[in-house]
Amino acid sequence: MEELIKIGLIVKPQGIKGQLKVTPYTDDINRFKKIKQVVIENQIYRVTNVIVGGGFLLLSLFGVEDRNLAETLRNKYVCVYKKDLPPIKKDTYFIIDVIGCKILTDLGEEIGTVTDVTSARTDIFTVNTCDGRVMRFPFLKDLVINVDIPSKTITLSAKRLGEVSCYEN
Repeated sequence: MEELIKIGLIVKPQGIKGQLKVTPYTDDINRFKKIKQVVIENQIYRVTNVIVGGGFLLLSLFGVEDRNLAETLRNKYVCVYKKDLPPIKKDTYFIIDVIGCKILTDLGEEIGTVTDVTSARTDIFTVNTCDGRVMRFPFLKDLVINVDIPSKTITLSAKRLGEVSCYEN
């Protein structure tokens, strides 16, 4: 089965011609201009137009040509097959690729496994630690030594991790 990635949430119809207002789940909203098809609720739609502005997208889909049809898609996720995504920049990663990565330090200590990433100004990683706690840390350039997606490992500076991480009670 092909891997689907959520790239946005339809917040409402826009206008009377079936356009969809979408909150994007990406740090580069212009990437949407290159997408040719999307999947919404297991239905594949061909993208006919994308307008970017104000932190939102206006998405036009073949077969969704009036407000009534667009309304049926409100609060649905817009997904794409991972293979259909445009390439990403060096040193950037899909959240789906870092979930499940082991966190190691430059001192050789295994900290735990990434369970979630919260997108913010700086992405916040949530880790289930080897000792059963939950730790969070920001994904900072001076913290991250290496990300190896094929081997599912992320190596961090132990010293910097101690300065920027926090644990749940």
